[in-house]
Amino acid sequence: MRLIEHFDRGAERFPGRAFLVDERGSLSYAAARLSSHRIANALARAGFRPGSKAAVYSANAARSFECVMGVIRAGLVWVPVNVRNSIDDSAFTLDNCEVELLFYQHAFADNVHALRARCPQVRAAVCIDGDGAGSLDAFTAGCADVSPDVPQSPDDVVTLFSSGGTSGLPKAVMMTNRCWEAMVLGCQILLRAENPVHLVAAPMTHAAGGSALAYAAMGMTNVMLPGFDPQLVMEAIERHRVTHLFLPPTAIYRLLAHPDVRRRDYSSLRFFQCSSAPMSIVKLKEAVEVFGPVMINGFGQTETGLNGTVFPPAEIAAAVASGDDRRLGSVGRAGPLFRVEIMDDEGRLLPPETPGEIVMQSYQLFAGYYRNEAETLASRAGGWHHTGDIGMKDADGYLYVVDRKKDMIISGGFNVYPAEVERVVADHPAVQDCAVVGAPHEEWGELVTAVVELKAGRQATSAEIIAFCRERLSGVKTPKAVQFVAELPRSPVGKVLRRKVREPFWAGRERSI
Repeated sequence: MRLIEHFDRGAERFPGRAFLVDERGSLSYAAARLSSHRIANALARAGFRPGSKAAVYSANAARSFECVMGVIRAGLVWVPVNVRNSIDDSAFTLDNCEVELLFYQHAFADNVHALRARCPQVRAAVCIDGDGAGSLDAFTAGCADVSPDVPQSPDDVVTLFSSGGTSGLPKAVMMTNRCWEAMVLGCQILLRAENPVHLVAAPMTHAAGGSALAYAAMGMTNVMLPGFDPQLVMEAIERHRVTHLFLPPTAIYRLLAHPDVRRRDYSSLRFFQCSSAPMSIVKLKEAVEVFGPVMINGFGQTETGLNGTVFPPAEIAAAVASGDDRRLGSVGRAGPLFRVEIMDDEGRLLPPETPGEIVMQSYQLFAGYYRNEAETLASRAGGWHHTGDIGMKDADGYLYVVDRKKDMIISGGFNVYPAEVERVVADHPAVQDCAVVGAPHEEWGELVTAVVELKAGRQATSAEIIAFCRERLSGVKTPKAVQFVAELPRSPVGKVLRRKVREPFWAGRERSI
Protein backbone atom coordinates (compact mmCIF):
# COMPACT_ATOMS: atom_id res chain seq x y z
CA MET A 1 0.00 0.00 0.00
CA ARG A 2 1.00 3.61 -0.56
CA LEU A 3 1.47 5.72 2.54
CA ILE A 4 -1.51 7.90 1.58
CA GLU A 5 -3.72 4.79 1.46
CA HIS A 6 -3.11 4.22 5.16
CA PHE A 7 -4.45 7.72 5.78
CA ASP A 8 -7.42 6.89 3.55
CA ARG A 9 -8.12 3.83 5.65
CA GLY A 10 -8.27 6.03 8.74
CA ALA A 11 -10.60 8.43 6.90
CA GLU A 12 -12.90 5.57 5.87
CA ARG A 13 -13.16 4.26 9.43
CA PHE A 14 -13.31 7.61 11.25
CA PRO A 15 -14.59 10.22 8.74
CA GLY A 16 -16.01 12.56 11.37
CA ARG A 17 -13.09 12.37 13.78
CA ALA A 18 -10.75 15.35 13.90
CA PHE A 19 -7.53 14.73 11.99
CA LEU A 20 -5.88 18.11 12.58
CA VAL A 21 -6.50 20.62 15.36
CA ASP A 22 -4.75 23.93 15.96
CA GLU A 23 -5.52 27.38 17.32
CA ARG A 24 -7.61 28.15 14.21
CA GLY A 25 -9.97 25.19 14.57
CA SER A 26 -10.45 21.54 13.66
CA LEU A 27 -10.40 19.58 10.38
CA SER A 28 -12.03 16.15 10.18
CA TYR A 29 -10.54 13.13 8.41
CA ALA A 30 -13.18 13.43 5.68
CA ALA A 31 -12.46 17.13 5.13
CA ALA A 32 -8.69 16.59 5.19
CA ARG A 33 -9.06 13.87 2.60
CA LEU A 34 -10.95 16.19 0.24
CA SER A 35 -8.40 18.94 0.84
CA SER A 36 -5.56 16.58 -0.07
CA HIS A 37 -7.42 15.69 -3.29
CA ARG A 38 -7.65 19.35 -4.31
CA ILE A 39 -4.01 20.08 -3.49
CA ALA A 40 -2.85 16.98 -5.37
CA ASN A 41 -4.90 17.93 -8.44
CA ALA A 42 -3.54 21.47 -8.27
CA LEU A 43 0.00 20.12 -8.22
CA ALA A 44 -0.68 18.06 -11.33
CA ARG A 45 -2.30 21.06 -13.05
CA ALA A 46 0.80 23.14 -12.28
CA GLY A 47 3.00 20.56 -13.98
CA PHE A 48 4.51 18.83 -10.94
CA ARG A 49 4.86 15.15 -11.65
CA PRO A 50 5.25 12.16 -9.32
CA GLY A 51 8.78 12.09 -7.96
CA SER A 52 9.14 15.89 -7.92
CA LYS A 53 10.32 17.31 -4.60
CA ALA A 54 8.25 19.72 -2.50
CA ALA A 55 8.99 21.36 0.85
CA VAL A 56 6.65 22.91 3.43
CA TYR A 57 8.35 25.85 5.14
CA SER A 58 6.21 26.45 8.19
CA ALA A 59 5.81 26.19 11.92
CA ASN A 60 3.48 23.44 13.13
CA ALA A 61 0.01 24.21 11.76
CA ALA A 62 -2.97 22.25 10.49
CA ARG A 63 -3.07 24.01 7.10
CA SER A 64 0.61 23.27 6.58
CA PHE A 65 0.12 19.58 7.29
CA GLU A 66 -2.77 19.58 4.79
CA CYS A 67 -0.16 20.54 2.20
CA VAL A 68 2.04 17.64 3.29
CA MET A 69 -0.87 15.24 2.72
CA GLY A 70 -1.57 16.77 -0.70
CA VAL A 71 2.08 16.43 -1.69
CA ILE A 72 2.13 12.76 -0.71
CA ARG A 73 -1.20 12.04 -2.47
CA ALA A 74 0.14 13.59 -5.68
CA GLY A 75 3.11 11.21 -5.62
CA LEU A 76 5.55 14.03 -4.91
CA VAL A 77 8.28 13.66 -2.32
CA TRP A 78 7.95 15.63 0.91
CA VAL A 79 11.19 17.35 1.98
CA PRO A 80 10.81 18.64 5.57
CA VAL A 81 12.62 21.95 6.15
CA ASN A 82 12.66 23.33 9.70
CA VAL A 83 12.04 27.09 9.84
CA ARG A 84 14.47 27.31 12.77
CA ASN A 85 17.34 26.28 10.51
CA SER A 86 19.66 28.97 9.23
CA ILE A 87 19.18 30.22 5.67
CA ASP A 88 22.42 28.48 4.73
CA ASP A 89 21.23 25.15 6.12
CA SER A 90 17.81 25.44 4.51
CA ALA A 91 19.33 26.39 1.16
CA PHE A 92 21.63 23.37 1.36
CA THR A 93 18.63 21.08 1.98
CA LEU A 94 16.62 22.56 -0.87
CA ASP A 95 19.54 22.24 -3.28
CA ASN A 96 20.65 18.81 -2.10
CA CYS A 97 17.11 17.43 -2.45
CA GLU A 98 16.40 19.27 -5.74
CA VAL A 99 13.25 20.88 -4.37
CA GLU A 100 11.07 22.49 -7.06
CA LEU A 101 8.10 23.70 -5.02
CA LEU A 102 7.89 25.49 -1.70
CA PHE A 103 4.73 25.88 0.40
CA TYR A 104 5.29 28.51 3.09
CA GLN A 105 3.66 30.56 5.83
CA HIS A 106 3.46 34.31 5.26
CA ALA A 107 5.45 34.96 8.46
CA PHE A 108 8.49 33.51 6.69
CA ALA A 109 8.08 35.35 3.38
CA ASP A 110 11.41 37.20 3.74
CA ASN A 111 13.25 33.93 4.33
CA VAL A 112 11.55 32.40 1.31
CA HIS A 113 12.62 35.35 -0.84
CA ALA A 114 16.23 34.80 0.29
CA LEU A 115 15.98 31.06 -0.29
CA ARG A 116 14.61 31.45 -3.82
CA ALA A 117 17.46 33.80 -4.65
CA ARG A 118 19.88 31.09 -3.51
CA CYS A 119 17.97 28.12 -4.99
CA PRO A 120 16.96 28.77 -8.62
CA GLN A 121 15.61 25.23 -9.03
CA VAL A 122 12.66 26.20 -6.78
CA ARG A 123 10.33 27.24 -9.59
CA ALA A 124 7.21 27.96 -7.56
CA ALA A 125 6.24 29.10 -4.07
CA VAL A 126 2.73 28.97 -2.61
CA CYS A 127 1.71 30.94 0.49
CA ILE A 128 -0.31 28.66 2.78
CA ASP A 129 -2.06 31.38 4.78
CA GLY A 130 -2.09 34.31 2.35
CA ASP A 131 -4.74 35.82 0.10
CA GLY A 132 -4.93 36.52 -3.60
CA ALA A 133 -2.41 35.51 -6.25
CA GLY A 134 0.23 33.11 -4.99
CA SER A 135 -1.94 31.84 -2.14
CA LEU A 136 -2.97 28.24 -1.51
CA ASP A 137 -6.60 29.12 -2.16
CA ALA A 138 -5.68 30.55 -5.56
CA PHE A 139 -3.42 27.57 -6.28
CA THR A 140 -6.23 25.06 -5.68
CA ALA A 141 -9.13 27.13 -7.09
CA GLY A 142 -11.29 25.12 -9.47
CA CYS A 143 -9.56 21.83 -8.74
CA ALA A 144 -11.68 18.71 -8.29
CA ASP A 145 -11.98 17.13 -4.87
CA VAL A 146 -11.71 13.59 -6.27
CA SER A 147 -8.51 11.63 -5.76
CA PRO A 148 -6.11 11.68 -8.72
CA ASP A 149 -4.93 8.35 -10.11
CA VAL A 150 -1.24 8.25 -9.23
CA PRO A 151 0.32 4.81 -9.74
CA GLN A 152 3.19 4.13 -7.36
CA SER A 153 5.28 1.12 -6.43
CA PRO A 154 6.26 0.02 -2.92
CA ASP A 155 9.80 1.21 -3.62
CA ASP A 156 8.94 4.74 -4.74
CA VAL A 157 10.35 7.39 -2.41
CA VAL A 158 7.78 9.28 -0.30
CA THR A 159 9.87 11.44 2.04
CA LEU A 160 13.38 12.90 2.23
CA PHE A 161 13.95 13.71 5.89
CA SER A 162 17.39 15.08 6.76
CA SER A 163 19.70 13.10 9.00
CA GLY A 164 20.52 14.68 12.36
CA GLY A 165 23.38 16.80 11.08
CA THR A 166 24.89 17.30 14.55
CA SER A 167 28.33 16.23 13.31
CA GLY A 168 28.36 17.65 9.78
CA LEU A 169 26.16 18.41 6.77
CA PRO A 170 22.88 16.49 6.86
CA LYS A 171 22.16 13.71 4.38
CA ALA A 172 18.77 13.24 2.72
CA VAL A 173 17.24 9.96 3.88
CA MET A 174 15.06 8.19 1.31
CA MET A 175 11.99 6.53 2.84
CA THR A 176 9.73 4.57 0.48
CA ASN A 177 6.13 3.41 0.64
CA ARG A 178 7.46 0.05 1.84
CA CYS A 179 9.42 1.69 4.70
CA TRP A 180 6.41 3.72 5.77
CA GLU A 181 4.10 0.72 5.63
CA ALA A 182 6.38 -1.08 8.09
CA MET A 183 6.29 1.97 10.38
CA VAL A 184 2.50 2.09 10.24
CA LEU A 185 2.38 -1.59 11.18
CA GLY A 186 4.88 -1.15 14.02
CA CYS A 187 2.86 1.71 15.51
CA GLN A 188 -0.34 -0.33 15.33
CA ILE A 189 1.35 -3.20 17.15
CA LEU A 190 2.87 -1.07 19.89
CA LEU A 191 0.87 2.14 20.34
CA ARG A 192 -2.84 1.49 20.02
CA ALA A 193 -5.22 3.37 22.33
CA GLU A 194 -8.90 4.23 22.54
CA ASN A 195 -9.84 7.67 21.18
CA PRO A 196 -6.19 8.47 20.33
CA VAL A 197 -5.00 12.08 20.41
CA HIS A 198 -1.42 12.97 19.44
CA LEU A 199 0.12 16.25 20.58
CA VAL A 200 2.52 17.63 17.94
CA ALA A 201 4.69 19.88 20.11
CA ALA A 202 8.09 19.02 18.65
CA PRO A 203 8.64 20.16 15.02
CA MET A 204 6.49 18.39 12.44
CA THR A 205 9.64 18.26 10.30
CA HIS A 206 11.06 15.67 12.69
CA ALA A 207 9.74 12.65 14.60
CA ALA A 208 6.48 14.33 15.63
CA GLY A 209 5.46 14.84 12.00
CA GLY A 210 6.58 11.36 11.04
CA SER A 211 4.50 9.97 13.90
CA ALA A 212 1.44 11.87 12.66
CA LEU A 213 1.79 10.17 9.27
CA ALA A 214 2.27 6.72 10.80
CA TYR A 215 -0.64 7.12 13.22
CA ALA A 216 -3.25 8.13 10.62
CA ALA A 217 -4.47 4.58 9.97
CA MET A 218 -5.55 4.42 13.62
CA GLY A 219 -7.70 7.53 13.28
CA MET A 220 -5.37 9.62 15.44
CA THR A 221 -6.27 13.24 16.10
CA ASN A 222 -3.19 15.47 15.79
CA VAL A 223 -3.20 18.62 17.93
CA MET A 224 -0.66 21.02 16.46
CA LEU A 225 1.17 23.48 18.70
CA PRO A 226 3.21 26.14 16.85
CA GLY A 227 6.27 25.14 18.88
CA PHE A 228 7.35 23.64 22.18
CA ASP A 229 6.32 25.64 25.23
CA PRO A 230 5.95 23.85 28.60
CA GLN A 231 2.86 25.83 29.59
CA LEU A 232 1.12 25.19 26.27
CA VAL A 233 2.00 21.48 26.39
CA MET A 234 0.50 21.04 29.86
CA GLU A 235 -2.63 22.96 28.92
CA ALA A 236 -3.06 20.99 25.68
CA ILE A 237 -2.77 17.61 27.42
CA GLU A 238 -5.62 18.56 29.77
CA ARG A 239 -7.82 20.33 27.23
CA HIS A 240 -7.57 17.80 24.40
CA ARG A 241 -7.19 14.64 26.50
CA VAL A 242 -3.91 13.80 24.80
CA THR A 243 -2.97 10.11 24.70
CA HIS A 244 0.28 10.21 22.66
CA LEU A 245 3.18 12.64 22.99
CA PHE A 246 6.77 12.65 21.74
CA LEU A 247 9.47 14.96 23.09
CA PRO A 248 13.28 14.83 23.13
CA PRO A 249 14.93 14.66 26.58
CA THR A 250 15.87 18.35 26.65
CA ALA A 251 12.21 19.32 26.23
CA ILE A 252 11.12 16.85 28.90
CA TYR A 253 13.66 18.36 31.29
CA ARG A 254 12.16 21.81 30.67
CA LEU A 255 8.70 20.43 31.26
CA LEU A 256 9.73 18.82 34.55
CA ALA A 257 11.38 22.07 35.67
CA HIS A 258 8.17 24.09 35.20
CA PRO A 259 6.69 25.21 38.54
CA ASP A 260 3.17 24.06 37.55
CA VAL A 261 4.12 20.62 36.26
CA ARG A 262 2.69 18.79 39.29
CA ARG A 263 -0.59 20.72 39.28
CA ARG A 264 -1.98 19.35 36.02
CA ASP A 265 -4.10 16.38 34.99
CA TYR A 266 -2.23 13.85 32.84
CA SER A 267 -4.66 10.96 33.30
CA SER A 268 -5.40 10.78 29.55
CA LEU A 269 -1.76 10.00 28.64
CA ARG A 270 -1.00 6.47 27.47
CA PHE A 271 2.33 6.85 25.64
CA PHE A 272 4.84 9.61 26.39
CA GLN A 273 7.72 8.83 24.08
CA CYS A 274 11.27 9.97 24.71
CA SER A 275 14.02 9.44 22.16
CA SER A 276 16.69 11.30 20.13
CA ALA A 277 19.20 11.07 23.01
CA PRO A 278 19.72 9.10 26.26
CA MET A 279 17.63 10.40 29.14
CA SER A 280 18.88 11.01 32.67
CA ILE A 281 17.79 8.13 34.90
CA VAL A 282 16.88 10.50 37.73
CA LYS A 283 14.72 12.57 35.39
CA LEU A 284 13.14 9.45 33.88
CA LYS A 285 12.09 8.39 37.38
CA GLU A 286 10.72 11.87 38.00
CA ALA A 287 8.78 11.73 34.74
CA VAL A 288 7.13 8.45 35.78
CA GLU A 289 6.26 10.04 39.13
CA VAL A 290 4.76 13.15 37.50
CA PHE A 291 3.08 11.76 34.35
CA GLY A 292 2.34 8.21 35.50
CA PRO A 293 3.37 4.81 34.09
CA VAL A 294 3.25 6.10 30.52
CA MET A 295 6.89 6.78 29.63
CA ILE A 296 8.17 4.87 26.62
CA ASN A 297 11.78 4.96 25.49
CA GLY A 298 13.49 3.64 22.42
CA PHE A 299 16.29 3.92 19.91
CA GLY A 300 16.01 4.93 16.30
CA GLN A 301 17.46 7.23 13.68
CA THR A 302 16.15 9.12 10.70
CA GLU A 303 17.45 6.17 8.69
CA THR A 304 15.53 3.58 10.74
CA GLY A 305 12.27 5.35 11.41
CA LEU A 306 10.27 4.72 14.56
CA ASN A 307 10.50 1.85 17.05
CA GLY A 308 13.93 0.40 16.27
CA THR A 309 14.03 -0.62 19.92
CA VAL A 310 11.22 -0.22 22.42
CA PHE A 311 11.22 0.12 26.22
CA PRO A 312 7.44 0.05 26.89
CA PRO A 313 5.69 1.88 29.73
CA ALA A 314 4.96 -1.21 31.84
CA GLU A 315 8.61 -2.29 31.80
CA ILE A 316 9.87 1.20 32.65
CA ALA A 317 7.37 1.46 35.50
CA ALA A 318 8.44 -1.97 36.79
CA ALA A 319 12.11 -0.98 36.69
CA VAL A 320 11.33 2.21 38.61
CA ALA A 321 9.34 0.28 41.22
CA SER A 322 12.10 -2.30 41.72
CA GLY A 323 14.92 0.28 41.79
CA ASP A 324 16.62 -1.27 38.76
CA ASP A 325 18.63 1.79 37.70
CA ARG A 326 20.81 -0.28 35.38
CA ARG A 327 17.78 -1.36 33.34
CA LEU A 328 16.43 2.21 33.30
CA GLY A 329 19.61 3.22 31.49
CA SER A 330 18.63 1.08 28.50
CA VAL A 331 16.53 1.93 25.45
CA GLY A 332 14.68 -1.38 25.50
CA ARG A 333 14.78 -4.37 23.21
CA ALA A 334 14.48 -4.76 19.43
CA GLY A 335 11.16 -3.56 18.04
CA PRO A 336 8.79 -6.07 16.44
CA LEU A 337 10.15 -5.48 12.93
CA PHE A 338 13.86 -5.16 13.77
CA ARG A 339 16.92 -7.23 14.48
CA VAL A 340 19.46 -5.30 16.58
CA GLU A 341 22.99 -6.50 17.25
CA ILE A 342 26.41 -5.22 18.37
CA MET A 343 29.34 -5.50 15.94
CA ASP A 344 33.09 -4.98 16.19
CA ASP A 345 35.27 -3.22 13.61
CA GLU A 346 35.96 -6.54 11.85
CA GLY A 347 32.27 -7.21 11.26
CA ARG A 348 31.85 -9.81 14.01
CA LEU A 349 28.73 -9.86 16.16
CA LEU A 350 29.60 -9.44 19.82
CA PRO A 351 28.32 -11.21 22.95
CA PRO A 352 26.36 -9.50 25.76
CA GLU A 353 28.03 -6.78 27.83
CA THR A 354 30.57 -6.06 25.08
CA PRO A 355 30.53 -2.55 23.55
CA GLY A 356 30.60 -2.11 19.80
CA GLU A 357 28.69 -0.48 16.97
CA ILE A 358 24.90 -0.87 16.98
CA VAL A 359 23.79 -2.50 13.71
CA MET A 360 20.25 -3.23 12.53
CA GLN A 361 18.25 -5.16 9.95
CA SER A 362 14.62 -4.45 9.02
CA TYR A 363 12.29 -3.96 6.05
CA GLN A 364 11.63 -0.57 7.60
CA LEU A 365 15.17 0.73 7.01
CA PHE A 366 15.70 3.61 4.60
CA ALA A 367 16.37 2.99 0.92
CA GLY A 368 19.59 5.02 0.90
CA TYR A 369 20.90 8.58 0.94
CA TYR A 370 19.65 10.72 -1.91
CA ARG A 371 22.43 11.47 -4.43
CA ASN A 372 25.05 9.94 -2.12
CA GLU A 373 25.90 6.41 -3.19
CA ALA A 374 29.19 6.26 -1.28
CA GLU A 375 27.56 7.00 2.07
CA THR A 376 24.72 4.62 1.23
CA LEU A 377 27.11 1.74 0.55
CA ALA A 378 29.15 2.49 3.67
CA SER A 379 26.06 2.53 5.86
CA ARG A 380 24.98 -0.98 4.84
CA ALA A 381 28.29 -2.85 4.69
CA GLY A 382 27.91 -6.57 5.25
CA GLY A 383 24.12 -6.47 4.96
CA TRP A 384 23.60 -4.46 8.15
CA HIS A 385 22.65 -0.84 8.72
CA HIS A 386 25.59 0.71 10.56
CA THR A 387 24.21 3.31 12.94
CA GLY A 388 27.52 4.91 13.93
CA ASP A 389 26.43 4.59 17.55
CA ILE A 390 28.28 2.64 20.22
CA GLY A 391 26.24 0.40 22.48
CA MET A 392 25.96 -2.97 24.13
CA LYS A 393 23.24 -5.45 25.01
CA ASP A 394 22.73 -7.26 28.28
CA ALA A 395 21.91 -10.95 28.58
CA ASP A 396 18.18 -10.21 28.32
CA GLY A 397 18.58 -8.31 25.03
CA TYR A 398 18.18 -4.77 26.39
CA LEU A 399 20.22 -2.23 24.44
CA TYR A 400 22.36 0.43 26.12
CA VAL A 401 23.48 3.34 23.92
CA VAL A 402 26.94 4.44 24.96
CA ASP A 403 27.71 7.14 22.39
CA ARG A 404 28.36 8.19 18.86
CA LYS A 405 31.55 6.69 17.47
CA LYS A 406 32.95 10.05 16.39
CA ASP A 407 32.12 11.77 19.71
CA MET A 408 34.28 9.44 21.76
CA ILE A 409 36.86 11.16 23.99
CA ILE A 410 40.29 9.56 24.30
CA SER A 411 41.86 10.73 27.56
CA GLY A 412 45.17 9.29 28.66
CA GLY A 413 44.66 6.38 26.27
CA PHE A 414 41.23 5.48 27.71
CA ASN A 415 37.96 5.72 25.80
CA VAL A 416 35.33 7.93 27.43
CA TYR A 417 31.84 8.08 25.95
CA PRO A 418 30.30 11.54 26.55
CA ALA A 419 26.69 10.31 26.77
CA GLU A 420 27.53 8.11 29.73
CA VAL A 421 29.03 11.07 31.60
CA GLU A 422 26.27 13.45 30.53
CA ARG A 423 23.64 11.18 31.99
CA VAL A 424 25.31 11.40 35.40
CA VAL A 425 25.89 15.17 35.25
CA ALA A 426 22.24 15.66 34.30
CA ASP A 427 21.20 13.81 37.47
CA HIS A 428 22.55 16.66 39.62
CA PRO A 429 19.53 18.51 41.04
CA ALA A 430 20.78 21.93 39.89
CA VAL A 431 21.54 20.88 36.30
CA GLN A 432 19.04 21.62 33.53
CA ASP A 433 21.16 20.13 30.72
CA CYS A 434 24.78 19.51 29.83
CA ALA A 435 27.25 18.49 27.15
CA VAL A 436 30.49 16.62 27.80
CA VAL A 437 33.36 17.13 25.37
CA GLY A 438 37.08 16.54 25.13
CA ALA A 439 39.14 19.72 25.54
CA PRO A 440 42.81 19.75 24.45
CA HIS A 441 45.34 18.68 27.10
CA GLU A 442 49.10 18.44 26.61
CA GLU A 443 49.53 15.32 28.76
CA TRP A 444 46.25 13.38 28.37
CA GLY A 445 45.39 14.39 24.81
CA GLU A 446 41.82 15.29 25.77
CA LEU A 447 40.43 16.54 29.07
CA VAL A 448 36.92 15.37 30.00
CA THR A 449 35.02 18.65 30.28
CA ALA A 450 31.39 19.24 31.25
CA VAL A 451 29.62 22.32 29.91
CA VAL A 452 26.56 22.87 32.09
CA GLU A 453 23.30 24.81 31.81
CA LEU A 454 21.76 25.26 35.27
CA LYS A 455 18.08 25.31 36.16
CA ALA A 456 16.56 28.75 36.64
CA GLY A 457 17.26 30.01 40.14
CA ARG A 458 19.67 27.18 41.01
CA GLN A 459 23.40 27.40 41.70
CA ALA A 460 26.31 24.96 41.73
CA THR A 461 30.08 25.12 41.61
CA SER A 462 32.52 23.21 39.46
CA ALA A 463 33.79 21.39 42.54
CA GLU A 464 30.26 20.29 43.46
CA ILE A 465 29.57 18.89 40.00
CA ILE A 466 32.90 17.06 39.90
CA ALA A 467 32.39 15.60 43.38
CA PHE A 468 28.87 14.50 42.44
CA CYS A 469 30.22 12.67 39.38
CA ARG A 470 33.18 11.14 41.25
CA GLU A 471 30.75 9.26 43.48
CA ARG A 472 29.12 7.66 40.43
CA LEU A 473 31.86 7.36 37.80
CA SER A 474 35.38 6.03 37.57
CA GLY A 475 38.24 8.51 37.78
CA VAL A 476 38.84 8.34 34.03
CA LYS A 477 35.22 9.26 33.23
CA THR A 478 34.74 11.93 35.90
CA PRO A 479 34.91 15.46 34.41
CA LYS A 480 38.16 17.24 35.23
CA ALA A 481 36.71 20.66 34.39
CA VAL A 482 33.24 22.22 34.42
CA GLN A 483 32.09 25.34 32.62
CA PHE A 484 28.72 27.02 33.09
CA VAL A 485 26.77 28.63 30.24
CA ALA A 486 23.46 30.47 30.14
CA GLU A 487 22.18 28.25 27.34
CA LEU A 488 23.62 25.32 25.40
CA PRO A 489 23.52 25.42 21.59
CA ARG A 490 20.74 23.25 20.20
CA SER A 491 19.57 22.02 16.82
CA PRO A 492 16.17 23.13 15.50
CA VAL A 493 14.66 19.97 17.03
CA GLY A 494 16.14 20.66 20.47
CA LYS A 495 19.13 18.32 20.51
CA VAL A 496 22.25 19.72 22.18
CA LEU A 497 24.90 20.32 19.51
CA ARG A 498 27.92 18.75 21.15
CA ARG A 499 29.99 19.65 18.08
CA LYS A 500 29.23 23.36 18.63
CA VAL A 501 30.09 23.06 22.32
CA ARG A 502 33.40 21.41 21.43
CA GLU A 503 34.53 23.83 18.71
CA PRO A 504 35.73 26.76 20.90
CA PHE A 505 38.06 24.48 22.85
CA TRP A 506 39.91 23.51 19.67
CA ALA A 507 39.77 26.83 17.80
CA GLY A 508 43.07 27.84 16.21
CA ARG A 509 44.63 24.37 16.47
CA GLU A 510 45.80 22.32 13.52
CA ARG A 511 43.97 19.24 14.76
CA SER A 512 40.84 18.66 16.79
CA ILE A 513 41.76 15.39 18.53
